[in-house]
Amino acid sequence: MDKDGAEKAPSASSGVSNKPTGKRAARGASVSASTVKTPARTASRTSSAKPTATNPGKKPKAKKDNIFKRLRKFFREVIAELRKVIWPNRKQMITYTSVVLTFVVFMVAFISGVDIAVIKGVTWLFG
Repeated sequence: MDKDGAEKAPSASSGVSNKPTGKRAARGASVSASTVKTPARTASRTSSAKPTATNPGKKPKAKKDNIFKRLRKFFREVIAELRKVIWPNRKQMITYTSVVLTFVVFMVAFISGVDIAVIKGVTWLFG
């Protein structure tokens, strides 16, 4: 801190990196001048003329590509998205699979127990 109470930014020679910490700034913490609405700006927006359109009810039809072009584009986009996926390693995959299988076995046992209890209750009540 300097004598005014403001913190100094770390210099490059001090050994502290200026990398982002990953934390976002609090919402509404700082307001820039461009986000503040002034009465002059608001008045100029409201007094503008209505937009004119040649055909306001219909949108122009876009020409569709060939089916093979669309399929090729689709598969290219699928491959591009799959490259962005962070795939689990072997240990994570075994852990996730065992958790899912344990949950499924538990739910099958629970629903079977409830089913048998309802069957016994109905046969006792009406039997």
